Amino acid sequence: MQNGVMQSWLDSSHLAGGNSTYVEELYEAYLEDPNSVSEQWQEVFAKLPAVENSSQEIAHTPIRDYFRRLAKDNSSYSSPAEDPTHAAKQVKVLQLINAYRFRGHQHAELDPLGLWKQERVEELSPAYHGLDDADMQQSFNVGSYAIGKDTMALDDLYRSLLKTYGGSIGAEYMHITNTDEKRWIQSRLESVEATGSFDSDDRTRFLKSLTAAEGLEKYLGAKFPGAKRFSLEGGDSLIVMLKELIRQGGISGTKEVVIGMAHRGRLNVLVNVLGKNPSELFDEFAGKHSDDKWGTGDVKYHQGFSSDFETPGGNVHLSLAFNPSHLEIVNPVVIGSVRARQDRRGGANCLPITIHGDSAIAGQGVVQETFNMSQARGFKVGGTVRIVVNNQVGFTTSDPRDTRSTQYCTDIAKMVQAPIFHVNGDDPEAVAFVSQLAMEYRDEFERDVVIDLVCYRRHGHNEADEPNATQPLMYQQIKKQPTPRKVYADDLVKRNLLENSQATELVNEYRDLLDQGLRVVDEWRPMTQHSVDWTPFLGHNWDIYYNSALPIEQLKDLGERVVSYPESHKLHPRVAKIYADRMEMALGNKPLDWGFAENLAYASLLDDGKNIRITGQDSGRGTFFHRHAVLHGQEDASTYIPLKNLSENQGRLALFDSVLSEAAVLAFEYGYSTAEPSTLVIWEAQFGDFANGAQVVIDQFMSSGEQKWGRMCGLVMLLPHGYEGQGPEHSSARLERYLQLCAEQNMQVCVPSTPAQVYHMLRRQVIRPMRRPLVVMSPKSLLRHPLATSSLEELAEGTFQNVIGEMDDLAADKVEQIVLCSGKVYYDLLEERRKKEISNIALVRIEQLYPFPEQDLKQLLETYPQVRNFVWCQEEPQNQGAWYSSQHHFRSAIPDDARLRYAGREASASPAVGYMSLHLKQQRALVSDALTVK
Repeated sequence: MQNGVMQSWLDSSHLAGGNSTYVEELYEAYLEDPNSVSEQWQEVFAKLPAVENSSQEIAHTPIRDYFRRLAKDNSSYSSPAEDPTHAAKQVKVLQLINAYRFRGHQHAELDPLGLWKQERVEELSPAYHGLDDADMQQSFNVGSYAIGKDTMALDDLYRSLLKTYGGSIGAEYMHITNTDEKRWIQSRLESVEATGSFDSDDRTRFLKSLTAAEGLEKYLGAKFPGAKRFSLEGGDSLIVMLKELIRQGGISGTKEVVIGMAHRGRLNVLVNVLGKNPSELFDEFAGKHSDDKWGTGDVKYHQGFSSDFETPGGNVHLSLAFNPSHLEIVNPVVIGSVRARQDRRGGANCLPITIHGDSAIAGQGVVQETFNMSQARGFKVGGTVRIVVNNQVGFTTSDPRDTRSTQYCTDIAKMVQAPIFHVNGDDPEAVAFVSQLAMEYRDEFERDVVIDLVCYRRHGHNEADEPNATQPLMYQQIKKQPTPRKVYADDLVKRNLLENSQATELVNEYRDLLDQGLRVVDEWRPMTQHSVDWTPFLGHNWDIYYNSALPIEQLKDLGERVVSYPESHKLHPRVAKIYADRMEMALGNKPLDWGFAENLAYASLLDDGKNIRITGQDSGRGTFFHRHAVLHGQEDASTYIPLKNLSENQGRLALFDSVLSEAAVLAFEYGYSTAEPSTLVIWEAQFGDFANGAQVVIDQFMSSGEQKWGRMCGLVMLLPHGYEGQGPEHSSARLERYLQLCAEQNMQVCVPSTPAQVYHMLRRQVIRPMRRPLVVMSPKSLLRHPLATSSLEELAEGTFQNVIGEMDDLAADKVEQIVLCSGKVYYDLLEERRKKEISNIALVRIEQLYPFPEQDLKQLLETYPQVRNFVWCQEEPQNQGAWYSSQHHFRSAIPDDARLRYAGREASASPAVGYMSLHLKQQRALVSDALTVK
């Protein structure tokens, strides 16, 4: 040992005589958990010298041997030895404390029904550690146990441990590797023995929340018997929890709260937290809907709502996100919306709260995806408060043993080391304490935190269900179980904190408010303008005028800026070549390729003060090595982004390579775009049909969110698409799926074929004051195709063309057949037609398949009044692509007596073949077929 450390050991009476065993056990405890020993011992052990040629602490064996040598050499000490028996017991006491920190939650009284019997943990018994009745009156050092005392009688310590870790709260946090976080939680729990400090006003507030939760459900049950409402009954404390989270958030500076939840308890949250007028809800139950309500609508337990909520720290704006019945998919939508609000506000003063079901949080993969995003640079929001309404029944009838493979449904949260606080739903004061603790933790560490509200479901999955058929014992107990309101009211009466008449008065007051159709939330305030103003984007048609032109000199200047980077930033040779070529493009010396035109579109918008957000699994570089918006220095791995260095007052660019997820990331970007209409928000798939994994987001939010909920968004999806012989998963972006979802002008589906087209398409999405999703079949081989180029003039002076007519110099009156097509196949047709010198077949590109440009196409076809032979040519199999979904549009644009036939691959179960030779054979055949007049 080093001299200073040696002297400190020699001066310690604990090392005298037989105490080496005690010290050795202390050291073992320290190795398992440093917090299990006192700070003085932590300091000594932490200063132990390193093993020679190693950065690790000195091995346990040399330390043990050293302790034993010291024990034999009594002459080294001048202090008397401690009682070795007491010293050994001291270590066991510290181990008992540690056992409760690790596993006390397994003995906590969490289930209001008393049916949840967890396996008994021997380590939580003093006897397991060799501590007997005689020891209970002995005083021991309690180490780092944060009770405010250095020593305690073992009997008092044991009672304190039971109260802290074995009462209505079960805390799991020892899986966290960050010592500061663990110590913080220990100090907050142990210093008050997991008990909140509440006054009479607080308790009245909790009781009023429980009264409201119960009162609404009983009122609806009596007024609309048999109607589906997905009652909160049994989980009534959720209302206490939400209001306490919002209140605590307001005190700590939160300005906005966005909540996401499925249908269980949603109506209760709408009325009793957000302050929706009960009369509006009653009208919905009665089937009354305003005639001027636009759209197809949705069921009442999917609806969202916004309001303001008064807290001691000021008003907080609340938003409950709209949500389909796909349970957990709303979580990344909420978090994306929060990120947008935080970006706009320039701070983390917007709080996401997500509410989960016990089976859903464990069973739905998007939960794992969202947890994984929680600390990723492009998706973090300073922590999400995640609440599990744990009614101990999965969906309709499932036993927990069938819905997960872990002890708790919340174990998934351990993947990001989130603390988990289980709490008994029949103890509202414990619920309030945990809510405050969760908010304080989130604010302190900016990480996710989970609250497991252990409760029950008083009725079946919906009110028409008969739960006794599958959970007979549980529902026999539920029938006898007093409601959470009554449990708490009786407890307050028993503690002489409330009169029975006061509890009854609260019930009557709430029912009177419902009878009068008045708002029932005391904290509700008229909503002021918190979120972005959508007014400029309402009421516009697709053909609204917009001016996308830029002076060519301005475009050249932008082009030079977007390819400039510091000389000290050394690029990879291939990237340096791309940037050298782009400088020539910017100067007008070389035709523009796809990557440069796309970056110019972004630069032009940023230079105009517009914001852009782009995410995807390879978005910085581009999957196909084409974008290179992020330049990686080859000498120091630093990054430089020219698009962020255009001008001093440019718009904000957020460009992130995403986590390896489609569902959660696309849902996040949808949520972001619904909260930020002025930002160009783009999600790029690595390959087009990888979006399959996000189909719920596309079906339930993007394509129908405006019709169901009036929620507009301008999200852009870039889906690489094109048949290059790369097999089923790397060919088709499943164009047919998007076209099948198209109706009521709900979204755009475009297949741009030139760099100028992608430039104008992206600019149009921002400049035009209309916000609807844009689905782009983006190219792969066209990124470097010698024919797929554009000029600076086409960018500066043009606009997006929904339809592009014949580009070669054909005599219009000699044309006998017109081939309609989209995307890459156009260039295959063009090269083959030129090769064979065919002059009687014209090629027409439809660049926007929806909304279908019928008038544009009709106007173009007027050039060929004699043509009656039309062909739709596509690369996709006949049952895929645009043929089945769009042929009625094609027929509406061609003459009534004209003939339309199909040229393409035969119908197939697979999107594409996997053999290059077969792909080439099919490609030659479809091109030849299209270029044959029949």
